[in-house]
Amino acid sequence: MKWKITFKYVLTIILVVMIVTILNIVGFLILMTGGIQPTYEQREEVFTREFKKYIYMEDGNIYVNKVGQNILDEKGSWIQVLDEDIREVYRYNAPEYLSKKHTPMDIVNGYKYSGGLNNAGTDSILISSKIIDDAEYTYMIGFPKEVIQKYIIMYNSGYLSNSLSKIIMITIVIDLFIALIFGYIFSKRLTKPMKVIIGGVENLEQGKYDIYYREKSIYKPVYEKLNKLSDTLKSNEVERIKIDKMKQEWIANITHDIKTPLSSIKGYAELLSDDYDFDRDEIKEYGNIINKKSEYIKELVDDLNLTMKLKNSSHVLNKKEANIVRIVRGSIIEILNDPQYSKRNIAFISKSDVINKDIDTTLIKRVINNLIYNALIHNDENTSIEVEIINDEKTTIYVRDNGKGIKKEDLEKIFNRYYRGTNTGEVHKGSGLGMAIVKEIVNAHDGDISVSSEVDVKTVVKIVL
Repeated sequence: MKWKITFKYVLTIILVVMIVTILNIVGFLILMTGGIQPTYEQREEVFTREFKKYIYMEDGNIYVNKVGQNILDEKGSWIQVLDEDIREVYRYNAPEYLSKKHTPMDIVNGYKYSGGLNNAGTDSILISSKIIDDAEYTYMIGFPKEVIQKYIIMYNSGYLSNSLSKIIMITIVIDLFIALIFGYIFSKRLTKPMKVIIGGVENLEQGKYDIYYREKSIYKPVYEKLNKLSDTLKSNEVERIKIDKMKQEWIANITHDIKTPLSSIKGYAELLSDDYDFDRDEIKEYGNIINKKSEYIKELVDDLNLTMKLKNSSHVLNKKEANIVRIVRGSIIEILNDPQYSKRNIAFISKSDVINKDIDTTLIKRVINNLIYNALIHNDENTSIEVEIINDEKTTIYVRDNGKGIKKEDLEKIFNRYYRGTNTGEVHKGSGLGMAIVKEIVNAHDGDISVSSEVDVKTVVKIVL
């Protein structure tokens, strides 16, 4: 994967260099073959040919009129007019080295090379002619080297074509080689962060969450997200391990809690199936024990079934409008009517006799019962319990007690599924789902539940519906 990124980057650079090189070569060839020409007015040879209109004859003598002289002055140029014998008949601004008589070779060299006329000076000349009275007069206009530079190139067309092909191929090969070297050098630097990021994702896939990536360069936001993701996954992994451990412990506890009553049921069932002649009271006693153990197992199974339904379905609730004050009061009365808790101190406070809410009455009653039973079971007989309902914008239910309280480490996990508090004794061995069920029932009603506690002082459960 990492090599693929480097290869693609280098290949991109090579393609760009090739395209630029080809475009440069094509542009150079177009320029060399005359594809780009100056405008008609800019060409000095055109100026030279058209300058004849300023040359005229008067009284048998050749002259350049005032307009032509001004134009020559502006260009910094000079003119020499020759007759058919190549003798001077007129000059204007011409340099002193310029001869008054020329040979044909002088004219050829002067036209061909800069400074070639009379082997002196550096001016470049252009030549044209004008016919006056059936006589042809030749004139030369000299231009400073800043205006015109002449270079003579002689070549064989076949040799030139072959040489250009070789030059182009060598240029392309050299450019590609340079592109390959620099592309590789720069790709290592530019693709290094990508390789680090890919390596980081691979580390996360392998569960390596302790690696920190420096948040720098243009990839800083990516490194930040990578570090945050690593922290999140690490936290989730720690939490998963804790939950798995709690689940295993819970399964072990549930298995033990089910096996214990099953052993009693099996034992008493085998005893009753023997040929021993039991009296009626003994049979009734054994039957009650079997029934209680069966009910205990049923409660565990019902808790499991309910928590799964609450967790995975939004259609568990059977809501209807009901008086929540009557439901809470009824739960307290039922608990106090139980001989086991008839002498316990449970107070009920509500300023309103009727507070109608759209609720599932069975499940809300289950919530109240669980909370009150927890307060009764986990505290001694002298503990006072107070249940209060306050109806403002929302309905708030408080369940308070002045008992043992809950340790901080237990309080943080109290709503976790599969968790049993450290102060749960042999008297009460629940499924570990009671408070989790309570929370899920309240959440299913779009409510909220919280618990605060001080050890050996008090515990307060707050429900908002």
